[in-house]
Amino acid sequence: MPHTVAHLTMFQLMITLGILLAYMSNLGFLHHNLLGIRDWRWMLGSALIPAAILFIGSLILPESPRFLVEKGRIDEAKSVLHGLRENTTEDPDKELAEIQSVANQPKGGLKELFTFARPAVVVAIGLMFLQQLVGINSVIYFLPQVFIKGFGFAESNAIWISVGIGVVNFVCTILAYKIMDKFNRRTILLFGSIVMAVSIGILSVLNFTLSVQAAAVPTMILIAIYIFGFAVSWGPICWLMIGEIFPLNVRGVGNSIGSAANWIGNFIVSQFFLVLLSAFHNNVGGPFAVFTFFAIVSIFFVIYFVPETRGKSLEEIEMEMRKQSADKAAAK
Repeated sequence: MPHTVAHLTMFQLMITLGILLAYMSNLGFLHHNLLGIRDWRWMLGSALIPAAILFIGSLILPESPRFLVEKGRIDEAKSVLHGLRENTTEDPDKELAEIQSVANQPKGGLKELFTFARPAVVVAIGLMFLQQLVGINSVIYFLPQVFIKGFGFAESNAIWISVGIGVVNFVCTILAYKIMDKFNRRTILLFGSIVMAVSIGILSVLNFTLSVQAAAVPTMILIAIYIFGFAVSWGPICWLMIGEIFPLNVRGVGNSIGSAANWIGNFIVSQFFLVLLSAFHNNVGGPFAVFTFFAIVSIFFVIYFVPETRGKSLEEIEMEMRKQSADKAAAK
């Protein structure tokens, strides 16, 4: 379990690092029309560099040991595992035996997913939708526009604010990496939901009651608090939990459904954020009021639907979710 926690939190940490580097890249190219090409084109084109690195990395990346075992290529899987665990205290032979025992189990499909694993599907979709509907990627994508359109900031100042928020996001994800296994999953999620709801709820009220000039600095502070609440909780925990709540034989397809829900939610909030901002006459209180509603919904979702998974085996989690589902059905 800790091995999975570390790797999934590292995944979120690298995402936040990428976001921070993107903000810094934008700042570096701002007002520099190199070779007669506009700065925004350089900002966009700089994404080719990590894309090229990713392509090269994919060519030299070893094949997944689990895939190799499933294809019967045991010796190759053993060789890859020994290479990956060379400088660790983990036993690659023991890990290979565990992979073989899991790989030999029958795989479940959609029928199994929507029968005995249905409670896990509900939790996964709810978590991943709400992770986006609280507005995080709208803030990440459009933060400069918020301060340019909403508060009349110059482009350079708006991007500097974005860099600062990116730093907060990255540092708080490191904090999440350190505390992840010291607190219950539900406790961390509830803490994050409450911090987000309170911070952006206050932000919304201030932007409807104060002048634009008076609301600017409090908005920056409250967005930083909101980012803190998300980065230590819903950012890494949701990805971790969808890997813990599904039974092994349907984990692959279950994770896929959770990921799809996440990207659908991302599409919705990213498409409608600027529309909402325009509808409220560039008052950022409007979109953030909507995000506050979903942050409040996330509190009740965690309380009534999300199981505790910390320190439990996959079998224990599955049995608890089945019992919870049966109790709700009996109550109806």
